[in-house]
Amino acid sequence: MDIVFATGNRHKVEEASQILGPDFILKTPADLGIAGEIPETSPTIEGNALQKATYIWRKTGKPCFADDTGLFVDALGGEPGVKSARYAGEGRDAGDNMRKLLKAMSAVPRFSPEGKKLRTARFRCVIAYVSDAGHMLFEGSVEGEIALEQSGSSGFGYDPVFLPEECTPPGRSFAELSAEEKNAVSHRGRALRKFAEYMRQ
Repeated sequence: MDIVFATGNRHKVEEASQILGPDFILKTPADLGIAGEIPETSPTIEGNALQKATYIWRKTGKPCFADDTGLFVDALGGEPGVKSARYAGEGRDAGDNMRKLLKAMSAVPRFSPEGKKLRTARFRCVIAYVSDAGHMLFEGSVEGEIALEQSGSSGFGYDPVFLPEECTPPGRSFAELSAEEKNAVSHRGRALRKFAEYMRQ
């Protein structure tokens, strides 16, 4: 099945291809000659995912999906949330975002005196699928905590500072996991598997 993935992020395309498998052939806007930024101005990740998928569907007329992802840190009141990709400001990169996050969390210890985790966070991913028949949303999430420092060289985004709960052995960041290990428990993996199941039906 040929389907358009409304993203310019090659890491996301590689990850989605691994998770969806050979049943799906992913095309990007660039593959179809569409250049420029895809708008994402909604105050929610659900709204951004739908905005991006709708934008490319209208330009191509082809079934299209898009994702939006946010890292929600409890000690920061849910930040960076929907602003995760631009947390450090426009034109900044993932390294800048992580450095800002670690600085914001620098006074937060891992545990309270009673042993409660204080650096808890979760990744949420929403996939929006748009076609002539309308749209559908699929969500995946993963619980974890923010590390005290970066570790690992795999993955992308905030992966080096996020320690997922569902990890054996525990205490490793997303960036220290193999692609297979990460995809099995990640927010995007869960959302994509729900999406794939719907499409196969």
